[in-house]
Amino acid sequence: MTATPGEGTLVGRARVADRAHPLVVTVRDGEVYDITSRDAPTVRDICEMTDPVGYVASCAGRSLGPVAEIETNSHQAARDKARPHLLSPVDLQAVKASGVTFVVSLLERVIEEQARGDADKADAIRADIAHHIGHDLSKLKPGSPEAMAIKQRLIERGAWSQYLEVGIGPDAEIFTKCQPLASVGFGADVGLHPVSTWNNPEPEVAVIASSEGRIVGATLGNDVNLRDVEGRSALLLGKAKDNNASAALGPFIRLFDDTFSLDDVKQAEVRLHVRGEDGFELEGSSSMSEISRAPEELVAAAMGRHHQYPDGMALYLGTMFVPSKDRGEAGRGFTHHAGDSVEISSPKLGTLINRVQLSTECTPWTYGASRFMRDLASAGLI
Repeated sequence: MTATPGEGTLVGRARVADRAHPLVVTVRDGEVYDITSRDAPTVRDICEMTDPVGYVASCAGRSLGPVAEIETNSHQAARDKARPHLLSPVDLQAVKASGVTFVVSLLERVIEEQARGDADKADAIRADIAHHIGHDLSKLKPGSPEAMAIKQRLIERGAWSQYLEVGIGPDAEIFTKCQPLASVGFGADVGLHPVSTWNNPEPEVAVIASSEGRIVGATLGNDVNLRDVEGRSALLLGKAKDNNASAALGPFIRLFDDTFSLDDVKQAEVRLHVRGEDGFELEGSSSMSEISRAPEELVAAAMGRHHQYPDGMALYLGTMFVPSKDRGEAGRGFTHHAGDSVEISSPKLGTLINRVQLSTECTPWTYGASRFMRDLASAGLI
């Protein structure tokens, strides 16, 4: 059993000892193939093609070995650098993220803020809000007249939150998760800023869009979040979200073809399983069918005539799952411990596995675009 989907057109990246540059790879019959070429020396180049699926299916390649073996060697704690290991499946694309995209979880956050940890009070507030705005908000369209009326009612009853504007207002929250080439892949350590004492994983689907805004595929992502830092001020979002190794993607991009489409993304179930070295376990799930803003709407909010991305983008779509299970003292909720194993899975996208460390203890990010271009040029690929 591997973490990689058993079907579909997959594209990703890998490192091998005898090449200075990362390789563009795909999976064929259970083996990982190097398909790097002058036609497509980067994953970005494949995603910009008119027919990326056709290219990946037909191009020549050399086997790097069974996908199961390469997955095993990708775990950073026991990695043999002489053997192939996986990287994040994106390279030159911008890495962006969207927040507060699930209205149901947004309102629960407002309720939690109002209740301040009192479960009985939370139930009363929930009943009061339901009386004013109804129980089922899953079909609420952000920015619609109905949404604006609900927002006004919440403000009038003192339930205003800084998240309301982006949750049900006309404008989506879009922010930079990390710089191109800074995301980490399957098996890598993910990083927490050492100032944080309250943090969590965010299990998400990330879509891959070309420079024209065409969504060509999807992968899994962990939008690692520092809840205490973001909670202090929305203006600290960059510090809460963008740290060394805080953006994980993988294991592969699954390109849209006859077996997988944007409709599959919209119906995906994303599961989370955290295992701690202290024996603690946490499980949860997020249903993409409950997202309030469609993936194509989020991509359009991020890029278009108002903002261009000539190398395309990877865009995290958000999560409805906020872990609250106590870890230790009652009422203190969940936070990561160093050494936690985080598994994010969805049947058609596979499983993304990462180990949690402080960002200061993760491998420093030193391989940027200038070095990447020089390595490709030295190899005669550009």
